[in-house]
Amino acid sequence: MRVGIIGSGSMGQVHARAWHALGVEFGVYSRDAERAAQLAAEHGAVTYPDLATLLADVTVVDVCLPTYLHRETVEAAARAGRHVVCEKPLALSNEDAAAMVQACEAAGVRLFVAMVVRFFPQYRSARDLVQAGRIGTPRVLRLRRVSSPPYGGTSWFADETKSGGMILDLMLHDIDYALWLAGDVTQVYAQTTQVGPRQYAQAALTHVSGALSLIEAGWAYPDGLFRTAIDLAGSSGLIEWSSDAAPPIRTWGGPAQHAASEVSLPAVPSAADPFVLQLKQVLDALQHNAPFEVTSEEALGALRVALAVRESARSGRAVTLEAVK
Repeated sequence: MRVGIIGSGSMGQVHARAWHALGVEFGVYSRDAERAAQLAAEHGAVTYPDLATLLADVTVVDVCLPTYLHRETVEAAARAGRHVVCEKPLALSNEDAAAMVQACEAAGVRLFVAMVVRFFPQYRSARDLVQAGRIGTPRVLRLRRVSSPPYGGTSWFADETKSGGMILDLMLHDIDYALWLAGDVTQVYAQTTQVGPRQYAQAALTHVSGALSLIEAGWAYPDGLFRTAIDLAGSSGLIEWSSDAAPPIRTWGGPAQHAASEVSLPAVPSAADPFVLQLKQVLDALQHNAPFEVTSEEALGALRVALAVRESARSGRAVTLEAVK
């Protein structure tokens, strides 16, 4: 199996390291030929002069491009009969995302949407606890993800016509996680604050189940700072974790449990890097025709909610989502 990475920016570099750690042969194509050559040399990989050459030589296409280029690239890969890994968000609109999914289904190729937060041990452990009933029925989920503006706020990320903005690019992670834990959403309400390249958003998601997710996200911190947090309250317990705290996830309560307890996480060696785990599952899915953690329907659902959150933030009004048929 050979993978063709398209893009040599930050995510292209992260994916290259992960494929290299898995011992998978890969090549790189980028419009920035010099950066592509450097990335390939770092991992003993090859470079491709253009997209057509890459598509003719690989089994899997790994799309690590700015979001506005996703649709055309994924559809080209599907037409060539290549399986696709695509960085999130899948696209800038529901229509483009649905067209990408349809193109891959029509071509009979797999589409893997890279929602890497599901592979972080803290988030996976917390979700496993919720699934096991350790906090009863989820009631209020508080999720937080705040970083510095990408590249100081001067890159394509700052252009909403290319990235979708902070809500689609960053908050999307926790929107997906909230849907993973508490199910579909019926209504969203959001507010944003922005000063120059720094922006902050708060969103309230009302789930069909009756749970409420309160999500904070921002490109607001000084350069190099990135903080995340989980606070999951259920009918009979609580789960807490913060990137500022020690590794264990803390839990209180739960069925047949009266004293506070802690659930420690295993050590995370380099081989268990979340990006490595994510791409290893892609390999396993292709080699054994196994399911992938994120379905196309879930990726479409997360994007749909994120777009509604952005609409609410722009209008200042709650947005109701119709049930998906």
